[in-house]
Amino acid sequence: MIKLIWDQRFKRTYKNKVKNNRECKKKFWETMSLFSQHPFDPRLRTHKLTDKLKGLWAFSVTYDCRVIFSFLNKNTVLLIDIGGHDEVY
Repeated sequence: MIKLIWDQRFKRTYKNKVKNNRECKKKFWETMSLFSQHPFDPRLRTHKLTDKLKGLWAFSVTYDCRVIFSFLNKNTVLLIDIGGHDEVY
């Protein structure tokens, strides 16, 4: 199981965009559960990022909601940002 660490920016963005939206919040936690067990499950569409975000990764929560993260080691992930495609890339 992957250990998830929430960056301060991620906490702030989660609070503003996800916490008070019941539907988004439910989908977020379902996706996080899947990610923590199987980070490369095809449903997540996990992929490496390039250019200015090189070294980071992303996965999809919904069609237009992505989570940006970094592997700190094999079993630990730092969650960096969450938002729509144009917001996080």
